[in-house]
Amino acid sequence: MRSSHVQPPLKFIPQSFQPWLLRFVHLLLPLTLRIRLRRWLPAGISHVEVIYPERLANAYHQFQQGKIRLLIAARHPEVDDPLSYLFILSRTIPQVAQRQGIPLQLPLHAHFLYDRGMTIWAGNWLGWFFSRLGGIPIHRGKSLDLTGLRAARELFLNGQFPLAVAPEGATNGHSQIVSPLEPGVAQLGFWCVEDLVKTNRTEQVWILPIGIQYHYPTPPWYKLDQVLGQLEQDIGLSLISFPNLDHFPAEQQIYQRLLRLAEHLINQMEEFYQQFYHQPIKTQTLKDASSDIVNQVTVNQVSDCTHLQTNLIIRLQTLLETALTVAEQHFGLSANGSIIQRCRRLEEAGWKVIYREDITDLQTLNSFTRGLADWAATEAQLALRHMRLVESFVAVTQPYLQDQLTVEQLAELTLIIFDLVARIKGDKIPQRPKLGWRQTRVTIGEPISVNDRWPLYHRDRTSAKQAVQDLTADLYQALAQGTYISP
Repeated sequence: MRSSHVQPPLKFIPQSFQPWLLRFVHLLLPLTLRIRLRRWLPAGISHVEVIYPERLANAYHQFQQGKIRLLIAARHPEVDDPLSYLFILSRTIPQVAQRQGIPLQLPLHAHFLYDRGMTIWAGNWLGWFFSRLGGIPIHRGKSLDLTGLRAARELFLNGQFPLAVAPEGATNGHSQIVSPLEPGVAQLGFWCVEDLVKTNRTEQVWILPIGIQYHYPTPPWYKLDQVLGQLEQDIGLSLISFPNLDHFPAEQQIYQRLLRLAEHLINQMEEFYQQFYHQPIKTQTLKDASSDIVNQVTVNQVSDCTHLQTNLIIRLQTLLETALTVAEQHFGLSANGSIIQRCRRLEEAGWKVIYREDITDLQTLNSFTRGLADWAATEAQLALRHMRLVESFVAVTQPYLQDQLTVEQLAELTLIIFDLVARIKGDKIPQRPKLGWRQTRVTIGEPISVNDRWPLYHRDRTSAKQAVQDLTADLYQALAQGTYISP
């Protein structure tokens, strides 16, 4: 069924953990690793390194001894992350625990939260699979998904495994940039303390931050050149030769092409919103300055490149604001809150039109009414594409490629631009190109005690809000510290 047609409401999928499925997944892991981690394939993950694995082993030991309730706050910048986390829980941590004499009951696993919208593009099978692995869907488009939150709260309090959550709420494509965190992780921690106090239980509540980074052991300059060449062709950007280009490092060459590609895309998107959505974009001076630099700069003019990058970031933020405004005008929403909060409100508004909870049975509608509902759903789906554009670039809020260019930074930005172009071309699920073999570094942070913050939270409503904000800020700093450890 096409997503542009009106749909029945998205029902909650209760978790129904099945140990046999987890055993089956672990049984297939060696084959999965051979398929994804061996060098006879063009790309994948060749190595998973864990920093401070004993922290995770000790946290699981404390949990299994009934001393703590554990929430794992793990970064989730890319769709490949779960494979690394699965490898760690099934292989690395048991080995570390055995070496250090930490008794653990196997298998190690975690209940987890996932976006209910994932089943829209992946299919209903994913909901079946996740539920039987102990997953809880969160209807991210709802301002307050009471059903999902109650289920998560119950699992955090009484589940047989720790609860794993991605605190950023969505992937951002950057393994070195942590997006603003959702307050729900901190709130779940305080709710768990509250529930324990009410039932006179003595467990402590820990939140364990986990960061993840990706590294290319062999820089994939050839593949990056191919992807950039295809992008330049897709957007009608003619080839250009820079003087003495062969004498400059590959990083500078890719950097220069990325800046030129970004400037051209922003030009086209600005014109698109001005011409077809009648949105005034007051960046003409910046646009002229960008064009002058792009036409004149050579790769050794670092100051000009830095100025151009700053210029483009300002124009990009204006463009993202314009895209959000267009979507909000369609749904009649006001522009309140952060960019992420506005994106979530837009998703909620769109899903209300597409997944109709106010219609008991779509089959009972007459053809005319059904046609109107399909019409509204089609327009809602189109309006949400403006929001998806913003989501793709929400982490690009400041000059990213500054002091030292790295292949990881260049590759991430290239793939984000690839996603944008693919979506505008009409690809429902952009098939990202595999650039080359990568290595994963997972950093286990120090556990954060929620009980230590309970007195402030319990004082009054104002103090509770402050306690949630403080805990969220401290968790952000812990994730950022784990993210920026140099390879």
